[in-house]
Amino acid sequence: MDIEIRRTAPDEYGTLGEITAQAYLQDGLLDFGESDGYLGELRDVAKRAAAAEVLVAVADGELLGGVTFVPAGGPMADIARAGEAEIRMLAVGHAARSRGVGEALVRACVDRARATPGCVRIVLSSQRSMRAAHRIYERMGFVRTPGRDWNPLPHLDDITLLTYELTL
Repeated sequence: MDIEIRRTAPDEYGTLGEITAQAYLQDGLLDFGESDGYLGELRDVAKRAAAAEVLVAVADGELLGGVTFVPAGGPMADIARAGEAEIRMLAVGHAARSRGVGEALVRACVDRARATPGCVRIVLSSQRSMRAAHRIYERMGFVRTPGRDWNPLPHLDDITLLTYELTL
């Protein structure tokens, strides 16, 4: 299977938003399920595309997954500092998993970070339970950065995101 990685087109926003939302829901990654406020963010690909680079993986005309690449700060950056790019919202549809789609999307982000002037590192946040994603990151040379772990919902003390970085 040949996987093409490219920028998402506006007519794909709805499909990618639903793939992303369903990946998070089916994997139990949203503490409040269908009523989780973050679900709207996951579905709002147009908002992401206006502030960052949203990439999709496509094979045989089928959209398989996507990722948001934040080249240098801005409203989509959660933890990136000066000289860092950030990966956000990596999601692969359940039917397309274990086919190299997630790794291809991460690799495309790393390639873009290397091509970004002044970028020396790429960073990301991940939930503890995202073990398949952790394996991809570690296989690609990302290392854990526990000193940067953070909680996106400080009023809920049981949600700590793990952070990773790759020095370019």
